Amino acid sequence: MTDPASDFALNSGGAFPTSQDNDPTQVVKVVWGTSVEINDVIARFKDFLHEFTQMSRITKENPRGLYTESERQPFYPQLIDQMRRTAARQLNLDCQNLLYHPSAKKVHSLLIDYPAEVLPLLDFSLNEFFADTYPEDDLRGDSLMIRPFNLGKCINTRDLGPADIDRLVTVKGLMLRTSSVIPNVKKAFFQCLVCEQSASSEADRGRITEPTKCPNQVCGALNSMSLIHNRGEYADKQVCRMQEMPESIPDGQTPQSISLVVHDDLVDVCKPGDRLEITAVFRGVPVRVNPRQRTVKSLYRTYLDVVHIKKSDKKRLAIDDEISNHGGKRAAYQGGDEIEVQSEDMIAKIKEISLLPNLYETLARSVAPSIFEHDDIKKGVLLQMFGGTNKTFRKAGSPRYRGDINVLLVGDPGTSKSQILSYVHKIAPRGVYTSGKGSSAVGLTAYVTRDPDTRQLVLESGALVLSDGGICCIDEFDKMSDATRSVLHEVMEQQTVSVAKAGIITTLNARTSLLAAANPIHSQYNHRLPMVDNIDLPPTLISRFDLLYLVLDIVNEQSDRRLARHILSLYLEDAPETGGTEIIPVDTLTSYISYARNHCHPVLGEESSAVLVQCYLDLRKLGGGKQITATTRQLESMIRLAEARARLRLSPDVEKEDVEEASRLIREGLKESAMDPRTGLLDMDLLTTGQGSYDRGHLEDMRRELLNLLNASDKTNLRWSDVLADFNAQSSVGVSEEQFSRVLGELEQQQYIKVSGKRGLRVIKKLTTGQDRE
Repeated sequence: MTDPASDFALNSGGAFPTSQDNDPTQVVKVVWGTSVEINDVIARFKDFLHEFTQMSRITKENPRGLYTESERQPFYPQLIDQMRRTAARQLNLDCQNLLYHPSAKKVHSLLIDYPAEVLPLLDFSLNEFFADTYPEDDLRGDSLMIRPFNLGKCINTRDLGPADIDRLVTVKGLMLRTSSVIPNVKKAFFQCLVCEQSASSEADRGRITEPTKCPNQVCGALNSMSLIHNRGEYADKQVCRMQEMPESIPDGQTPQSISLVVHDDLVDVCKPGDRLEITAVFRGVPVRVNPRQRTVKSLYRTYLDVVHIKKSDKKRLAIDDEISNHGGKRAAYQGGDEIEVQSEDMIAKIKEISLLPNLYETLARSVAPSIFEHDDIKKGVLLQMFGGTNKTFRKAGSPRYRGDINVLLVGDPGTSKSQILSYVHKIAPRGVYTSGKGSSAVGLTAYVTRDPDTRQLVLESGALVLSDGGICCIDEFDKMSDATRSVLHEVMEQQTVSVAKAGIITTLNARTSLLAAANPIHSQYNHRLPMVDNIDLPPTLISRFDLLYLVLDIVNEQSDRRLARHILSLYLEDAPETGGTEIIPVDTLTSYISYARNHCHPVLGEESSAVLVQCYLDLRKLGGGKQITATTRQLESMIRLAEARARLRLSPDVEKEDVEEASRLIREGLKESAMDPRTGLLDMDLLTTGQGSYDRGHLEDMRRELLNLLNASDKTNLRWSDVLADFNAQSSVGVSEEQFSRVLGELEQQQYIKVSGKRGLRVIKKLTTGQDRE
């Protein structure tokens, strides 16, 4: 005789009845090899969809007395109704909600342990719930899908092991590379070459069983079935590469990466540079020794089969719509489960903040509140985060004008330059923090490497391309090599990166704002020299920055005492002294900036345009008649800053006060960076060419005196050292060897003289007299 329990196990797929089954002969459907009871999971999840309210979760996490009407009502009927109105087909399921419902706790553990078996049951429950709630709606063949996220525990990439295979995991990382869309066969269509009998085969976990015999009993030919490509069903597939977060890398180790496979609506959602929280099934697949043989290696290749993608950090800014709209599905994809009522509450809070009387100063103080003073620098960085409006003028030949603002900080050591960069990097939507000394040209732009799986040459994005749509922070900007600096000229003006390597010729987008910090050449800033002589940067690169700030360490007893008290307040109470003024929290500030970037695109009006012209003319007059104090780049910078300040106020139009503030910021920056300490006047040539009007006039006087000195001599060949001694003897101002060589070089280029010989025996030969050339 056989045991009844064993008979039940054979009939039901290897599981035993639970205590809730009163009839021991009742057959419970269980997925083979698991403890997943099909009907039980469906019933529990339906109860969860009907009954769960946000109030039950808030009561246990953060209890409070009053709850809104939306929090008291069942949550998922509201969310599903929103899906129906927006024609969405994916329900983002917060798995933590399952733990706050008594009958759904079991579903949570089963979902993590057996995702491949439980997810189809949850999809079935959701579709039944939708059909029962809205019987008049027809999905037209598109079934609803569950996309779980927020499992509660995030696993590091390097910690994934064999025990996690075929389990649901959550991993955070930085997207490195995405492939093109690959057609993945869902259902293959075969046709017999003898009798043209057709047959189909569905894909099971990436494998398709090819018929070895014709299904027609009359034919029955062996190995006659041929695959008909255009009759099959395909789904979109994409292979990506993700690297672990820089902040989660252990000391002394290099970052590790893992492959991702995304399907259907998740394709093209993320792009290189995104910081993501991935919920996926960790899978391992065998690797063939030879593609033509069935022999496989003992080591499996692992990857993540993605079921949900979410932006990892809410404290970071959102991507600008002007950038994300180029990504297709990227702008429409939503990774959370918020309903419209919650978003409306946030919008109402943002508009309430925009009505503050001192909005501009309040937002500026909220930027890096731990840093003492530097109000103008904070205002400039704040406007950089808001950004101007990107424009394309089709009538003018479709040139693209950037709206991103570039800022350069130059100053003494210990003046919080790196802390400002770190703060901006933490809340930037997409961005890379790097150092100029440790960066190469290909590291900033793009480099060619060989894919470890396919062994093909692929293009990896560098720091500037990964920062597309965000802010790239570069510290020690003056320590860069000349080859590295040369790639920044195209990025900072055209916002593109041109690549021609290993047969890959392309142009990549680098629509990024640049926030850079540099130290003086001799560590301490020399007030007697212009800014260009204090830092080791070419003038053509300096002129591409919209705002240049000098951060100097000036000895002042009162300010030093306030600074010391401010730093001590951070150590004692972890609360910076703000002088009793209001500070907006980081979460609210990022939400405010994200909303402004996506919904406010201010334009210039007639009044603001007239004020812009007048401010530009006033700026041109600052240095007198001989010096150039502003160029058209300063005018474009003024437009970008005015648009950013109008966007800060959530205003659709640029007003007079926005232009005046933009002009003030540029004027203050020029007073520090373009001031010639020898004349006390603004001279834009110091930034654009590295040589001011005073230097050019001084060199012209030296050239004239040197010509007179050479013409006064009867000799044709003169010793270089004797001419320098005679020149210094008759001049009231001493001339250095460098200046003397520069003047001789100009005369030699104009074919007045010819210099020959080595350093100690150099000879100056007169080719013609100055009077003949004049």
